[in-house]
Amino acid sequence: MIGYLEGTLRQLQTDRALVVAGGVGYLVFIPLSTYYKLEGSSSASLQIFTHVREDALALYGFATVDEKFAFEKLISISGIGPRLAQVILSGIEPAELAEAIIRGDTRRLSSIPGVGKKTSERICLELRDKLVLSEQPVEAPVIRKSTIHDDVQSALVNLGYKPATADTVINAARKELGEDAEFSVLLRASLRHLTK
Repeated sequence: MIGYLEGTLRQLQTDRALVVAGGVGYLVFIPLSTYYKLEGSSSASLQIFTHVREDALALYGFATVDEKFAFEKLISISGIGPRLAQVILSGIEPAELAEAIIRGDTRRLSSIPGVGKKTSERICLELRDKLVLSEQPVEAPVIRKSTIHDDVQSALVNLGYKPATADTVINAARKELGEDAEFSVLLRASLRHLTK
């Protein structure tokens, strides 16, 4: 089992990273919160969860221990697999997730694509006393400018939103923030519009 991976960041997308260590390239699935922390970096240090099935072996990587812990708790719930847990952590930070669970805020959880009312209720019920996070300082992500609109649209589509819907909220967020908004700022604003 792989529990930690450190190496050169060869490729980075909003939902995955290719990390080269010891001459081997490891494809690691990541949530958006980890993407923000890796963007602009040439190396990666990730907490790894190795998911083994009969027909597949997949690596899920996290920038913090809290992200990995929240992921493990989410996949312990019946009906939530690694892919949905990754989507959930892309739509909500671990600390906010823990707070939503404590408050029983099923509306906030249901606003994440792929999480229905029943799933959000099950998350709140099953993790109410289990998702206790450490107090860790959060590193500020390094942001690299590129075709930001396309990158944000790609991230939203990867989260399960339709391209047309993504375009609409990105344009609304741009009106608020201005045309030169950074990727992470624009993405967060777009997600806020989607959860209104």
